[in-house]
Amino acid sequence: MTINHINIVVASIDASLNFYVGVLGMRETFRCELEGGWIDTVTGLTGAKASCVFVQPPNGGCRIELLQYHAPTGVDVRENSLPNTGGLRHFALDVQDLDAIIAKLEETGTPILSPPVTVPFRIVDNIQKRLCYTLDPDGVIVEFSQHQRD
Repeated sequence: MTINHINIVVASIDASLNFYVGVLGMRETFRCELEGGWIDTVTGLTGAKASCVFVQPPNGGCRIELLQYHAPTGVDVRENSLPNTGGLRHFALDVQDLDAIIAKLEETGTPILSPPVTVPFRIVDNIQKRLCYTLDPDGVIVEFSQHQRD
């Protein structure tokens, strides 16, 4: 089993594409409009209409599905941006150069939740991990992590 994609419901496809494609350098791989009986059935919503765009890191890997609902609209729950709120709270992107991505995030005014920190213990396969958290345009926590082997 592998992870096929992660879904993020967004307020604006354009703002999200600016972040994931423009800032992070991902590539758009698919775009469509969703509506009709099948999407109503799978979501349990009546009259669901949404714009859907998939993006993917340049070297492949798990895709991110950006979904902007036009009907029915949901609610914005800012508490979901807190790392201790129950449920799925963040996803992590491996990067080769954490300092370079932080500099790019700072240039674009992307909120960085902490300076980079080094995990004080080794993780799987004796890897040293350095990471930081940021927020995407909808308040989703994105972890950037750099791994080094001795």
